[in-house]
Amino acid sequence: MQRTPAVQSFPGYTFPPGGMPPYGGAAPPTPPGLPPALGDAELSRQFAEWSSRSARFAELQGRYYQQVMRLWAAMLARERGEPYEPVVAPNGDKRFAAKEWTEVPFYDYLRQSYLLYAAFIAEAVEAAELEPRAKGRLRFHARQLVDAMCPANFAATNPEVIRLARESSGETLAAGVRNLVADVAKGRISQSDESAFEVGRNLAVTPGSVIFRNDLFELIQYAPATATVHARPLVMVPPCINKFYILDLSPANSFVRYAVENGHTVLIMSWRNPTAELGHLAWDDYLADGVVRAIAIARAVTKSEKVNALGFCVGGTLLAAALAVLAAKGEQPAASLTLLTTLLDFEEAGDIGLLVDEAGVAAREATIGKGGILPGADLATVFSTLRANDLVWSYVVNNYLKGRQPEAFDILYWNADSTNLPGPMYVYYVRNLYLENRLRQPNALTMLGEKVDLGAIRVPTYVYASREDHIVPWKGAYRSTGLVKGDARFVLGASGHIAGVINPPSAGKRSHWTNPILPSAPEAWFELATEHRGSWWPDWRDWVGRFGGGQVSAPRRPGGAGYKALAPAPGEYVRFRIT
Repeated sequence: MQRTPAVQSFPGYTFPPGGMPPYGGAAPPTPPGLPPALGDAELSRQFAEWSSRSARFAELQGRYYQQVMRLWAAMLARERGEPYEPVVAPNGDKRFAAKEWTEVPFYDYLRQSYLLYAAFIAEAVEAAELEPRAKGRLRFHARQLVDAMCPANFAATNPEVIRLARESSGETLAAGVRNLVADVAKGRISQSDESAFEVGRNLAVTPGSVIFRNDLFELIQYAPATATVHARPLVMVPPCINKFYILDLSPANSFVRYAVENGHTVLIMSWRNPTAELGHLAWDDYLADGVVRAIAIARAVTKSEKVNALGFCVGGTLLAAALAVLAAKGEQPAASLTLLTTLLDFEEAGDIGLLVDEAGVAAREATIGKGGILPGADLATVFSTLRANDLVWSYVVNNYLKGRQPEAFDILYWNADSTNLPGPMYVYYVRNLYLENRLRQPNALTMLGEKVDLGAIRVPTYVYASREDHIVPWKGAYRSTGLVKGDARFVLGASGHIAGVINPPSAGKRSHWTNPILPSAPEAWFELATEHRGSWWPDWRDWVGRFGGGQVSAPRRPGGAGYKALAPAPGEYVRFRIT
C-alpha cells in the first residue's frame, strides 16, 4: 500500500516524529487538556483550577486516551488488510459527506480523531464545576473552538476541496480567492446569491402605501385584498435590528400578505437604518416617536378605538414596553397582543445573554452610550457565530475553498441586510433587559416618565416561540405568559428563530404544538402539548380573528384623518442598505 505523507500535528495534540498513524509505528499521543484559546482569561483560569484537581477530568482524559489507542489500532489493522471497524461510525454529519472521509484511511483518521477530540471537549465542559453562567460561557467558547478546528474547514485536509481543485486544474481555488476578496470588500461572508433579490421587485411586494414618515420610521398601510375587513387594524412592530420585510418576503411566504388576505387592515413599521446623525436616539425615542406613534396613527386612520398589535423579536419587547407605558397613563389601546419569538423575561436569554456581561456593557456605554452607532455588521457577526457551522464555516468551505457561489435564499439575503442601532438605545437595552433583567420587575424601570409594569397590560395574548430558536429560547419566551395579564395562548413551532416564524401553510412544512393549559414550568406545558402537522399561521388567524371588532367595508384609499399616501410600499427607509 502506498503511504500518504505524514502530518506532524493535529488540533488537540502533536504527533511524535514517527508520523501520523497508521503510517509509522509511533506511540499514540499523550491525553490532552483543553487548549488555552478556549474562552476568555477568567474562564481559562477557572477551568484550569478545576481540571488540575478533578478526578472526573482525569477519568475523561483516560477514556479519551483509550479511544485514541483503539482508533490507532483499528487504522493499523486496516492498513494490514485485516477486518476494520471504525471507532466513530459515520453519523450523517454533512461536513463529512464526501466519500473520501470514510473510504480513504488518511481522511477517515482525520474525521475520527476530530470527532473524538470534540466529544472529549464537550464532556469536559459539561463536567466542569462552575456556576451556571460561567458554564454556559465555557460551553459557547468550546463550541466555537470545536467548530473552527474541523478538518473540513481547511483546504489541505478537506478531500473534496483537493479533488475539485485537481479536476478543475486549480480554477476552484482561484475562484475561491476571488470570492474571498469580494467578501473582504463587503466586510462579511456572502450567504446568498444577492443578485437574485431586490427589495420592491421580488421581496416586500405586497401592495400598499407609506402614510407616515418621521426620522425614526415609515408606517406602511397595505391595500385590502377582501371586500370587507376587520374593523380593528393590525399593527405590526418588526425588530429594529433588522429590516421589516422578514414579514413580507416573497409572495409565497409573506406573513403580511397572509394577514391581508384574511381580512386585516395591516399597518407595519419600517424602521430607519440610523446613521451618525441619529446616533443620539434612546430607548424612549423608539417608544414615543416609534411604537406609540404608530399605534395612534393606526387608530386615527381606521377610526378604531383599539388595534390588534403584533411584535416580532425585539419589536415585541418594544411593543410590550409601549403598551405598559400607555397602561400607566390609563390607556389600553390594544384589543389583543401577539408576541413572536419575543423575550420579556431575560432569565433564559440563550447564548446572547451569556455574551452580555458588565465589562462589555460598560465598555459600550463609555464609547457609544452618549451618542454613536453600533454597526449592524457587528450584530450580524454575533448572530452568525451562534450557529457557526451553518452560518460561517459552511460558507467558508463553499465560497472560498470550493470556489462556488452561494445559492439564492431570501431569508439569508434578508439576514445580510444589516441595520445599525443608535448607541444610547442599544446600551439601555442590553443593560436593563439582558444584563439586569429589570423589565420583568414591576415598576423597576421608568420609560417616558412612567413606571413600567407589564402586569398592567390586560389583553388576550398570543405567544409564539420556536423550538430550536438560538436567539430567543422557547422556554424564555414561555415566561411572557405569566407577565402580561389576560388570557394567554402559547404555541410552539418547529425550527428556529426565523424559519419557525416564516412557515406559510402552503408549504406544508414542520409542526407546531398547542396546549391550552399554562403551568408555570415550560417543560410541564410541553409534556402534555399536542403536536399538529404544518404551519401555526392558521391557529393564529383563528385566534386573532376573535378580536377583529366585526366587519366593515374595506377602505377605498390609504390613510385618512389627515394622513395620505406619501410613496408606494415598501417605502424609502427599507432600501438603505449597508454595503
